[in-house]
Amino acid sequence: MHYRFCPECGTKLAYKKAGDDGNVPFCDVCSRFWFPSFSCCSIVMVVNEYDEIALLTQLYQSDKYKCFVAGYITPGETAEEAAVREVREEIGLELDRLEYAGTYWFNAKEILMHGFIGYTSKKDLILSSEVDAAEWVPSSQVEGVIFPDRPGNAMHPIYRQYMLQKHGS
Repeated sequence: MHYRFCPECGTKLAYKKAGDDGNVPFCDVCSRFWFPSFSCCSIVMVVNEYDEIALLTQLYQSDKYKCFVAGYITPGETAEEAAVREVREEIGLELDRLEYAGTYWFNAKEILMHGFIGYTSKKDLILSSEVDAAEWVPSSQVEGVIFPDRPGNAMHPIYRQYMLQKHGS
């Protein structure tokens, strides 16, 4: 989000030099810079001991492609805490281990995605109301059913990182 008015007092912002950041919207009334802001979310590829990956169907996103667990990070929460919480909420699993898999910019929605690979034991998936269906899929079959590989799609880089670590390919 790019600010034109001060979120605190409503004054129209003027640009002011902010060191190395150049000209940044500034409120003369509040004496505060308003740097652009954006949302952050965690995205988790959940893997079990049988080399299967939990894939979700969320019809509000697509009736054709499957996805990983993902959700917004709430204020005061770390990316790791959000990842664990979202897995618990969306598919009812507790993670045994969480491995960081990088950050990814999703330009279409101006979201910084914090990627993870979450490891757990195979159990039945207990779905939240946000998830229309979910299933365990062998890792070798995942690439063809998740959203296509294109800029902003964090699923493919996370999947490739896992496949390289697990299978060397």
